Amino acid sequence: MTAKPVKPITPEQARFVRPIMRGMSRLHVWVYRASQGRLGGRFIGGAPVCLVTITGRKSGKRRTTPLIHIPRADDVLLVASQGGMDIHPVWYLNLLAKPELEVQVGATRRKLVARQASPAEKKQLWPLLLSVYPDFDEYQQRTRRDIPVMICSPR
Repeated sequence: MTAKPVKPITPEQARFVRPIMRGMSRLHVWVYRASQGRLGGRFIGGAPVCLVTITGRKSGKRRTTPLIHIPRADDVLLVASQGGMDIHPVWYLNLLAKPELEVQVGATRRKLVARQASPAEKKQLWPLLLSVYPDFDEYQQRTRRDIPVMICSPR
């Protein structure tokens, strides 16, 4: 079976999609918090969703984003895919600047510290990430950037 070619997201499409994603994320956060993760705790295909709260690198404000997460022992893995767009998600840039974060899974909140996986670590982790959310592979094919993987460990 031949895989169909994956088309990149154009800058025009990204300008249209990003505000929609922002609005949907705000709603998702509200529903997740109100239900303590009973609603909004799974993404399409069943991938687990957490709420990630990070401090903005420019504003200093705390921002919360719903993200697919992959638990691994005491760590939480996050993938800065942004659907395969050619720009990094803001949460990732904020996390690079200030690696302390809070992750909420269901009603449980944990304080973690993040670091970016090395290329060798990413290569090792990629099959695990795809086992949870296979579309990460398509997202990587859509973009010229190397999609970062963040390893978040207890403080």
